[in-house]
Amino acid sequence: MNAEVTEYIQKHEGWQVSICESLRNMIRKTIPSIEERIQYGKPHFLKNGSYACVIHVAKKKVSFMVFNAGGLDEIEGLFKSMSSPDRKTATITEGQEVDYPLLSNLLQQASASL
Repeated sequence: MNAEVTEYIQKHEGWQVSICESLRNMIRKTIPSIEERIQYGKPHFLKNGSYACVIHVAKKKVSFMVFNAGGLDEIEGLFKSMSSPDRKTATITEGQEVDYPLLSNLLQQASASL
């Protein structure tokens, strides 16, 4: 695990730390060979040198963006295109239940060709 990623996670609010740690663990279980790094001030996760996903913490949410996701369907209220059809984001707010197995499945599908 990358110490800078750990530092990024630990500097946020308690509920955000918990979500980020759970996302990080899910990512590592889904893609055991994942590489972690801080890039553009956020934790990025790479598979075979290509971006697989990124975690971003904002004031009232945690965003989990999956790259190479153009072939994945949007899920209303959970997983949608934000800036590009090839990137889809799950936005998580305080108190929201997170379906980690679903996010893992989506990440696995999107990263299969990386």
